[in-house]
Amino acid sequence: MPITTFLQRLRLNSLRSRLMLLVALAITPIAIMTVLGGVRERQAAIRASEENLQRLTGMAAANEAQSLERARQILVDLVSVPDLTGPSGRCNALLADVLDRNEGYVNFGLIRLDGEVTCSAVPMLHPVNLGDRRHFRRAIAERRFIAGDYVFGRVIRRHTINLTYPVTDRGGKVVAVVFSAMDLAGLDTFVNDINLPPGSILETADADGRLITRRPDPERWFGKKISPALLAAMREPSLRPVLLVGEDGVERLHAFARVGGPALSEYTVTIGMPVENITAAAREAQMTSLLGLAVITLLALSGAWLAGDILIVQRVRKLMDTARRIAAGELEARSGISYGNEEIGRLAAALDEMATALQAKEAARSQAERELRAADQRKDEFLAMLAHELRNPLAPISTGAHLLKLLHSDNAQITQTCAIIARQVEHMTSLVDDLLDVSRVTRGLVSLSTATLDLRKVVDDAAEQIRPLITARRHQVVLDLPPHPAPVKGDHKRLVQVVANLLGNATKYTPEGGHIRLHLVQEGDSHVLTVQDDGIGMDAALVGHVFDLFTQAERTSDRSQGGLGLGLALARSLVELHGGSVKAASAGLGKGSTFTVRLPRYTEEAESPIAEAVRHAASAQAPLRVLVVDDNLDAAHTLNLFLAANGHRVEIAYNAHDALAIAAQFAPQVCLLDIGLPDMDGNELARRLRQLPQTSAATLIAATGYGRQQDRDAARAAGFDHYMVKPVNTVQLGEVLALQP
Repeated sequence: MPITTFLQRLRLNSLRSRLMLLVALAITPIAIMTVLGGVRERQAAIRASEENLQRLTGMAAANEAQSLERARQILVDLVSVPDLTGPSGRCNALLADVLDRNEGYVNFGLIRLDGEVTCSAVPMLHPVNLGDRRHFRRAIAERRFIAGDYVFGRVIRRHTINLTYPVTDRGGKVVAVVFSAMDLAGLDTFVNDINLPPGSILETADADGRLITRRPDPERWFGKKISPALLAAMREPSLRPVLLVGEDGVERLHAFARVGGPALSEYTVTIGMPVENITAAAREAQMTSLLGLAVITLLALSGAWLAGDILIVQRVRKLMDTARRIAAGELEARSGISYGNEEIGRLAAALDEMATALQAKEAARSQAERELRAADQRKDEFLAMLAHELRNPLAPISTGAHLLKLLHSDNAQITQTCAIIARQVEHMTSLVDDLLDVSRVTRGLVSLSTATLDLRKVVDDAAEQIRPLITARRHQVVLDLPPHPAPVKGDHKRLVQVVANLLGNATKYTPEGGHIRLHLVQEGDSHVLTVQDDGIGMDAALVGHVFDLFTQAERTSDRSQGGLGLGLALARSLVELHGGSVKAASAGLGKGSTFTVRLPRYTEEAESPIAEAVRHAASAQAPLRVLVVDDNLDAAHTLNLFLAANGHRVEIAYNAHDALAIAAQFAPQVCLLDIGLPDMDGNELARRLRQLPQTSAATLIAATGYGRQQDRDAARAAGFDHYMVKPVNTVQLGEVLALQP
């Protein structure tokens, strides 16, 4: 009968069956103690036998060690005899005499370094080479006595072990190896005086696990490999006794002993005694105890089945129903059971207390969730205000730079300085955007203003951005650019940011005076830009995560530029937005790093008639009436100067109420409005301007430091036609003004 069917018939899902289970659990310690007692008795019998078995094994190992030590002494004595290395006839006679004088050996011989046997106590019918024998090679390499593994003799055709010893000249150089072949049948006689219990076996194995002695039936087992389990036990350094099942299916207790020390041999002796003989008495006692335990268990379970009380079941079911209601979210549910000192009453009290605690925690959680949402809203508002306040100082700087460029276009130095200021303001603005809205970057929400670009110009601008850092650290930078244009379709500011981030990363992690090389080539339909340095490099673990957010190499005192670990993550995001890819590589710590960017090559098309018309219209733009509303005096005045330099009529207001009054008289065609005005929100001002007949059709442009998407949506709903984040891009503003009728 399957166990599941048996459990269903016993109805183990009922309280009565569980009561039986409790009774069974109460009896379990007794059962465990009974079983453990039997096990302990069995183990005690085995331990009592281990000492005697270990003594027998040690005696057998000592006998065999004596035979090996005697063989070693014979070989040592032979090495000192001059005839051993003399003419082969005298050597053969010497070895034959030694063989006659020593029982248990079947041959003695001398092996040259090439493996050829030059002389032998037993005549050789054909040349013999023992160069492949492990014991021969070890004797030469280790320059000591070696007791070899089992071999079947090539000359004498007997089961043997070869014992070798190196022959050296006066300079200590090994010139030959002398060996003796010991008959395994003779070696087995050294353990004949060991009295084994009935059913026991005695075995000696070489390092490879092949038998060189065996009782009983030695001749039948010579050279055969022992079982893997027995071999593993022999190789254990502790040589502790183990229980193993032999090939005949008999479980035996095996004890082990090494034959001599490591300098003598790698042989191991084991004696296995049948466990059944050892534990017979303990087994009978255990069976008697188990039978008594079974009778007691049956009686106890029967009593538990008959003693089940339905009243307990009723109360437990009520507790279960209350628990289900609480789990379903009905936290006001209570058990209704009177509390007492008995177990079910205490359980009911604990359940009701849990429901009360859960109800309180749920209320606290709801309150915390409301507070967290409010804090998140305050955080968003703070970041928006922070962005606004950071961008406000940049606006007059940017506009002033463009104005200086317009007013001094004939002065190359001022023009170049203005261009540098403008680029740096744009770069700082983009950093503010990225730092204040990392989620926008990680979710791929960065918008691109694409145009046809020359990657060489992108590289030049990026190099100019980080030139102060390069100069400060005295880096040697090589820009290897092609002589012809490298056109791509992309956002100039963002691509400059990518290259600047890669170059900046190289300067951070390259020691002073190091080398940085930027290489730009065309490969097929792609432009490949490589930034390589000889800095600190990266280990393999960092290479796999170098483009993750906030990942940085280890900082030391000579690399203190800092950073948020955002640059490389942002670079990858921007490159992928351009349809390209970026990867990192490093040969390891201290071996520099290489970053490779691939961008699609762009084939330039002829300027469309519409674009050409817009461009000519922009250059031939008529003066416009423009109203600038901004509470930042510097930003308002620099914007006024820029617009006036382009021929437009400009009026300035520093608050919304003045702006409405000026608009009614000035009737502006374009209104540039800040959102964060002191007296009225810029969006409300836009709605009121739309209601004035003088400005109902005017172009409304938001020029603000707020850059969140919700701010843009609110401005669009208020009636704005365009939305520009400070500092205002004067080129973009000029294009918008050029499109005005």
